[in-house]
Amino acid sequence: MPRALWLLVIGMAVNVTGSSLLWPLNSIYIHDHLGKSLTVAGFILMLNSGASVIGNLIGGALYDKLGGYLSILLGISLTALSLLGLTIWNAWGAYCFFFTLSGFGSGIIYPSMYAMAGNVWPEGGRKAFNSIYVAQNAGVALGSAIGGVIASYSFTWIFISNTFMYVIFFFIALVSYKNIQVQPSMPNAAESRRKQKGSQRNPALYALAILGFGYLLCWICYVQWQATISTHTQELNIPLAQYSLLWAVNGGLIVFGQPLISLFTKKICPSVKIQMLIGMVIFIVSFLIVGQAEMFAGFLAAMLILTIGEMLVWPAVPTIADKLAPKGKEGFFQGIINSTATGGRMIGPLLGGYLVDVNGIGLLVPVLVFLLLLGMIAAYFYDVPLKAGKVKVAKS
Repeated sequence: MPRALWLLVIGMAVNVTGSSLLWPLNSIYIHDHLGKSLTVAGFILMLNSGASVIGNLIGGALYDKLGGYLSILLGISLTALSLLGLTIWNAWGAYCFFFTLSGFGSGIIYPSMYAMAGNVWPEGGRKAFNSIYVAQNAGVALGSAIGGVIASYSFTWIFISNTFMYVIFFFIALVSYKNIQVQPSMPNAAESRRKQKGSQRNPALYALAILGFGYLLCWICYVQWQATISTHTQELNIPLAQYSLLWAVNGGLIVFGQPLISLFTKKICPSVKIQMLIGMVIFIVSFLIVGQAEMFAGFLAAMLILTIGEMLVWPAVPTIADKLAPKGKEGFFQGIINSTATGGRMIGPLLGGYLVDVNGIGLLVPVLVFLLLLGMIAAYFYDVPLKAGKVKVAKS
């Protein structure tokens, strides 16, 4: 793995360690400490994710215009300032404002990180994106493991710790990322003319839209672990530290289970598409277990199964987006696919919160299974526009 990619991996791990101190506990903080309903908590999480969608799109465009270095520094700066605001002012109104702003800032960061990873190691294929994904989940494991313990003493210390981690991330990016600046290759004149003529019928963009729709549905379901399932565990009197442990297990399995997943994908998954579909089936099994779980052991089993599914699905999607992207549009395509994931994180808490407030966890699980089945249909047919347009995408 190139040195430049290692620097991106380290930065991503620090970034996610900081954010993982807070994001698994947001619904609990809003519901239990600020006294709001799950529907209201879902709405605030939706605002955060909506701002992140905008940040994803702007971040992708900035990458194509300015490169990753300045885009990442801008995103980190906005996020750190918003977290400093949360540290000082975390009552209801201030929490809504600064939490939303943090979503915008963090949204700017991710498209550039993924686009830079693809550019510094293009021959690595899915390995480059899998490395960033593993770094994210190393951060999830570490941040979640200590986040619940810190929150059991004081949520104020969660905000302080989160801010501190983003300050560290800023200095890592400031010192290291300028030297690995990658300017995406610009399309030649012939490609530009071809794109202008075919701009209204772009098979790659249509394929990305179908793929993004399936990705959005998966995230609507996955985010329930941070929103409705987290509060459900509290209603079952499962300690907060044990809930945070679930995320530590999630991140740890992703980091240390890579050799087995790599072997599985080589032997069982002839294409990235099959890899995605198998992962979605595993998601369904996990949520069926959640619907029956009443003790910590049941949620632990569901989390272990969920983690195997996400190890297959999450790295596959940005890999396909990178292969679909024309030269000079890598940031834009990563911004689109990241915004669909964030859209799922935006819709999921509100939808799940409403369903649980009205009908309890019993209705939530069948709805999630239905959405995942729709996601599988989208994943299966995403490449139809490519076949119709006779567009070839390199396999990875």
